[in-house]
Amino acid sequence: MVFGYTPAVGLELCRHFGSASAVFDADPEETGILLGKGSAKAEMIRGRALEDAERELENVRKEGAGFICIADDDYPRLLREIPDPPLGLYYKGVSPPWEIFNSRPAVAVVGTRRISRYGEEWCRRITCALAEANVKPVIVSGLAYGTDIIAHRTAVEKGLPTIGVMASGIDMVYPWRHIDFAGRLASSEGCALVTDYPIGCVPVAYNFLRRNRIIAGLSSAVIVVESRLKGGSMHTAGFATDYNRDLYALPGRVDDECSQGCLSLIRSQRAEAIFDVWDLVDRLGLGFDGRREKEDLRAQAETYFRGRTPPEMTDMLMRVLSMIIEYRGIGVDGLCRKTGLGYPDVWMCASRLEAEGFINIDLMQRCAVNIKNA
Repeated sequence: MVFGYTPAVGLELCRHFGSASAVFDADPEETGILLGKGSAKAEMIRGRALEDAERELENVRKEGAGFICIADDDYPRLLREIPDPPLGLYYKGVSPPWEIFNSRPAVAVVGTRRISRYGEEWCRRITCALAEANVKPVIVSGLAYGTDIIAHRTAVEKGLPTIGVMASGIDMVYPWRHIDFAGRLASSEGCALVTDYPIGCVPVAYNFLRRNRIIAGLSSAVIVVESRLKGGSMHTAGFATDYNRDLYALPGRVDDECSQGCLSLIRSQRAEAIFDVWDLVDRLGLGFDGRREKEDLRAQAETYFRGRTPPEMTDMLMRVLSMIIEYRGIGVDGLCRKTGLGYPDVWMCASRLEAEGFINIDLMQRCAVNIKNA
């Protein structure tokens, strides 16, 4: 609570005096010299810090959460290695901290809040592939809208543990719309909500930037699904580079604003490009049984419709599906131009593909691959 925003200073004091408790037993004059004349931190050490900390731990217990400090054996091993690790972590989960933090490799999946259909599809596809790996990782993300929540939800659906790193106190889920899911996450085996902010801390902008160092620090690899040139995901990527973590980015269209950050990471050779999810699993060293690899979506659809529809109808369905896969978000009019088919035929094919669960059609008649099939 004294050095939460400057953990490196707190760690240095512990090293100087030998332990955290020794800091509070030290000569106030010596502490004042080390921290600088008139330091507010020195006054806090001499004040009611221990009593405040005791009340804080009581509040943590009332929230059904726990607290682990950097000297504990169960503290995340990789996080301890970064230059400015949190002095302690609040966590909420049903599993013991050693199982949450140190029992398996961790992979961060991050990206923009305003994720595209393409990004949704690939975020889910990447997370599903990680769930098929021989070594099951824990998925780390920030519980935000867009990429984060898709990665978290997919992980839980596929039986992967996931850690949501918060930019607020452990008692305050942000955004509030994710409160129900956060409760589900915290009650799932191997999963946890994590933060280094005290009870009652609100999620101000600066907290998100600091939070990103924990996402990268917990993980052996960071995957950026979609990102603009500036944003939280690029900060996380920067931390990954600083911490010598493996960094991967999903390529996108050169004229898509949501892909500019990823393309920049790839162009500057800071990140490796993702072209195939199974190749990614292999490069992460997680291993996979090749027989688990799903068929291409076109092949799935063709296998499904052959025998159920006349050959001519199947061919039309495949022409329409191929264009939807290539041009995500394409409208019915656009499908008519791309396929050369008339409006009635295109609408019939699109409706059939949606009815069978291969695509989704929104209110504007824009078609996209159903991410559950990704």
